[in-house]
Amino acid sequence: MKRLSFFALSIFLSVTICISFAGKVFSQETEQLQVTDSAICLDIVDRECTGTATNFPASVGKLYCLTKIVGANNPTQITHVWYYGHTERARITLGVRSVNWRTYSSKLIQVHEIGDWHIDVLGPKDEFLKVIQFEIGP
Repeated sequence: MKRLSFFALSIFLSVTICISFAGKVFSQETEQLQVTDSAICLDIVDRECTGTATNFPASVGKLYCLTKIVGANNPTQITHVWYYGHTERARITLGVRSVNWRTYSSKLIQVHEIGDWHIDVLGPKDEFLKVIQFEIGP
């Protein structure tokens, strides 16, 4: 009987340690995710921004947000959340497949959407990684 109890206790402790370790590894993964470079631009050519600025005319049509993400030891995802003022206008989830990854999203800008914009870059658990601000002028 003591053997069975010891065996059950050993299995329970082994499983508990494995779960604890896995949780720590996952939390370290998300803690290391960083945006090391970002830009708002008119186009993406060869995975690089062209026409980078912080102020754009109302007639711009379409803008791109490029982010460089580092620290993903396993495939994960980030989200670009586009805001016009305080109003969410788009939420785009993007895959990150290596430790050093560039990814982008785009948004059509209406001519009447003049004013302050920003993009929140969120990690896989919706944790805040970076804010990118820009303006649409008349």
